[in-house]
Amino acid sequence: MVNFAAISRAVVKGDNDTVFQLAEKALDDGIPAGEILNQGLVPGIRKVGDLFARGEYFLPELIVSGEAVSQALELLEPGLRQEHASFMGKFVIGTVQGDVHDLGKNIVVMMLKGNGWEVTDLGVDVTPEDFCAAVREGDFHILGMSSLLTMTMPNAARTIEALQAAGLRDKVRVMVGGAPTTGAWAAEIGADAHAKDGPTTAKTAAALIGKP
Repeated sequence: MVNFAAISRAVVKGDNDTVFQLAEKALDDGIPAGEILNQGLVPGIRKVGDLFARGEYFLPELIVSGEAVSQALELLEPGLRQEHASFMGKFVIGTVQGDVHDLGKNIVVMMLKGNGWEVTDLGVDVTPEDFCAAVREGDFHILGMSSLLTMTMPNAARTIEALQAAGLRDKVRVMVGGAPTTGAWAAEIGADAHAKDGPTTAKTAAALIGKP
């Protein structure tokens, strides 16, 4: 029997080998990749985020846990794609300027891919100008911005302002998310939607473009 709690605990500890081995065993036992992600990896990553928010974890712990999750996600990706084969749309995503955290963003990317989205990941510390360039040059349906630090949240607002100034705001829907963000804040800065985690992002993104 798969012990999802053990996967979560290993994520919190940043134990790469154990996370990978438990995820691999779960797949071998016939557990769907989406179930391993949602019940094992995601709760662990949420716990890491909570510990960071409380000042009990710092950047090194985030990086270590992120690496553990990333390796497991690579293992799960083929299964996630099989489980959700239909194409939804094109999504470009990045962590806002001044923020180098990608733990939550990477989970969101994998959830989107697993739900049929073609995802372009711009990485971390993405300037408003780089977000604008991506929107200008691509044919994306949605732009997603992640912010883990409260101090970097204004850069999401600046990016939306930059899109408006460049005449690109109407070209793409904008979603924002991250530990300190809220739906009220998203509405205040002019975003189209807010999502608190990977599963919510996938559902909200589909709704934004009118797909079930």
